[in-house]
Amino acid sequence: MRSGTDRSLAERKRQLVADELRDAALMLLATKGFDVVTVDDIVAAAGMSRRTFFRYFASKEDVVVRFLADTSGGIITELAARPSAEPPSVALRHALWVPLAACNDHPEHSERARVVVRLILDTPALHARWLERQIQWRAELAAELANRCGLDPHTDPYPRMAAGMALLALDTVLQQWQPGDDEQHLAELMDRAIAVVAPALDVSGASPDAG
Repeated sequence: MRSGTDRSLAERKRQLVADELRDAALMLLATKGFDVVTVDDIVAAAGMSRRTFFRYFASKEDVVVRFLADTSGGIITELAARPSAEPPSVALRHALWVPLAACNDHPEHSERARVVVRLILDTPALHARWLERQIQWRAELAAELANRCGLDPHTDPYPRMAAGMALLALDTVLQQWQPGDDEQHLAELMDRAIAVVAPALDVSGASPDAG
């Protein structure tokens, strides 16, 4: 039986391999286009085998889906961690900023992330996967909002509608993300998008103290 240290080292090694394959794939997909790039191109760029690629990813589409999951995985965690008395619009603004902040942790990451996001939005097959992923996020956001507001997500329309508005705000920001936009401009886009839906997010009776 392997020790915990051995398992930890093995897990870190697997993560490094997955990250190398992901980075090679995203670079090629962003620069050459989704339809042009093949799995053979990806493994050649990463210096690995097809067998290794398929050990970690089911397809080149799966690479992009994992990217979406990774960049957005912190939204629910952040929302759950926000102060209970915080208005929903403020809590959601902080939560939705998590994946965008991750995209901007280094200047080179920001532009690559922007190009990949543009690729996702402009490629029908990838956009469909993006919309599928949002169905899951909306359910998770609704559940957390219902918990914060003391509402029943099965009978009260607020949690699902608020979650949908929050994701629409995020979608709008991503659609408006332009080459050369720095973190400050991206934050301004997010602020404006949230400001549009804030009155509905903060409707009377939707605060954590309600009910």
